[in-house]
Amino acid sequence: MSFDEEWSAARATATASVTMRLNQAPADPGGGGGGGDLELNQDQIGAIGSEAYKLHTRLQTDGKHAATATAEAAAGLTKEGFASGAALLKVNSAWESQVKTLVAACANISNGLNYSLASHAKDEQQLQADFTASAIDKYLK
Repeated sequence: MSFDEEWSAARATATASVTMRLNQAPADPGGGGGGGDLELNQDQIGAIGSEAYKLHTRLQTDGKHAATATAEAAAGLTKEGFASGAALLKVNSAWESQVKTLVAACANISNGLNYSLASHAKDEQQLQADFTASAIDKYLK
């Protein structure tokens, strides 16, 4: 399966399984409304983070698989006096820069989602402890 096919399949899977609704400000000031809430589905978020990590790992190796052959071809062309050798090195340098940027973006997505899940779980525990303490406090008075 090519990268494009795999990426399209991953995007389609993520799009189909993620549902999020953001509330909007009411059209007229003073209107109450809006029963929606932001939901965090840990399984879905975890799956997206996992796919971002897998992509990160694969890009680190697959994004560099032609580096040696490209460098050898560029050196050979340059040695024979072809200007395309220098151009090939420039293209390879741009490719490597783009791959590094994409790898970093995937790492940021994966790490950000992992942080969000951990932070949400911590907040939930704190809220539960606060509500429990509040209920106990009510009975002690």
